Order: sequence, then C-alpha cells, then structure tokens
Amino acid sequence: MFDLIVTIDVREDADVPDVADALARMRPLCLAEDGCVAWEAYQSDESPRRFTLVERWATREKWEAHGEERAIRDVYLPEILPRVDREVHPSRPVTES
Repeated sequence: MFDLIVTIDVREDADVPDVADALARMRPLCLAEDGCVAWEAYQSDESPRRFTLVERWATREKWEAHGEERAIRDVYLPEILPRVDREVHPSRPVTES
C-alpha cells in the first residue's frame, strides 16, 4: 500500500466554500480510479481554511498515474491548486512492533 497525507491551507477565506465543493466532487472521481483504495478530505473545525486529504493507493505507481486522471486534471489543478498552499506527505501507519 501507498498512503499519502496532504495538508491544504486555503489562502483567502472567500475561497473556502469553493475549495470544499471541489474536494467533495473529487472524492467519487478518485475512488473510481484504478488502484484507489480510500480517499477522504477533512476540514478542520479549529481552522476552517485547513483541509487534510488522507489517501490510500494500491501502489505508488497507481498514485502517480492519478495525476493524469480527471480528478486532478479537471478539478484539482484548475480549481484548488491556484487557491492553496499545500504539503504532500507520503506516510505509513504506525503499528505495534
């Protein structure tokens, strides 16, 4: 599995509803992609301009191919990325040894 955590900070308060809407529209597109195991977007109650994406992909290669699909091409790049600062964190679950 390849897990990814993305933190998104919306620059302008006025853009928060549009970013939230775009993320909600991305979810079914991502989940329909080959190799997407799970995809969720969360909005912080404490900092409403902060969103966290939690993604699980079958492999890193499947996630990399995701960059060419509709969710990224038609929603993320034109509607979200110009309005936000982000950090992308490939991650792994913490498990008991």
